Amino acid sequence: MSDQTQYLDLPGGRLAYDDSGEGQLIVCLPSMLDTRSQLRFLKPALVGAGYRVVTVDQRGMGETSADWPAYGSTPLAHDLMALLRHLDAGPALVYGCSNGAAAAVYAAAEAPELVKGLVLAAPFVRDGKAGLAQKLTMALFRIPGLAVPLYMSYYPKWEPKRPADFDEHAAQLKANLKEHGRGKVIASYMSMSHAEAEARLDKVTAPVLVIMGTGDIDWPDPAAEAEWVAGRLDGEVVLLDGAGHHPHVEFPAEITEAVRAFDAGI
Repeated sequence: MSDQTQYLDLPGGRLAYDDSGEGQLIVCLPSMLDTRSQLRFLKPALVGAGYRVVTVDQRGMGETSADWPAYGSTPLAHDLMALLRHLDAGPALVYGCSNGAAAAVYAAAEAPELVKGLVLAAPFVRDGKAGLAQKLTMALFRIPGLAVPLYMSYYPKWEPKRPADFDEHAAQLKANLKEHGRGKVIASYMSMSHAEAEARLDKVTAPVLVIMGTGDIDWPDPAAEAEWVAGRLDGEVVLLDGAGHHPHVEFPAEITEAVRAFDAGI
């Protein structure tokens, strides 16, 4: 397998992914409004642990085409199922971060034959309750010219233990968001719902591992949210002290070990 970008043409757009390593397939989805290079530390760690690792650019991001008829966790779930069928490598592990976790839940419920197990990192599998300040912020994301600088000003809060290449990755992400045709992507993702994933939680039969950082600012009590998700899915929980909303950026080795232990038990 090669790190070279590959493409899957789907109704509405072209999905970009890369495919590395040999062994049990694990498909990794980054969080919303980021590129698959968010997984730049986890991918080689998993390959070194004996996995075949596919990382994916979500709709509108990275090398995936910009203009799609819809964005969000449910459309991503359909892209994931199409990709798993295209790869045709048997039931896969799916590592989904944030809205990628919602997509993983949806796919596991709708196509259980494709999914061996779910690793849900910083999972949004239900809609949070937005306060007035958050609602006002979301409104600002819809104003042309404000969305990208506002989003990039918030981005560092998701990685409190910033890696050495944080500034380089942030600059590449900002440039990607400013490319032609990607102007509506931020507003589209900010208004998405995970209700369809929540409605399918009881249909998931695949084993589940929930990974949550105690420093994840997207939840008032990250540990409590992790326990809620695991309780609904009869899953296990791994808490990473101080990790933010992208725990694989900050703790790739620990997550790799957790994935290996989880996989060995299913």
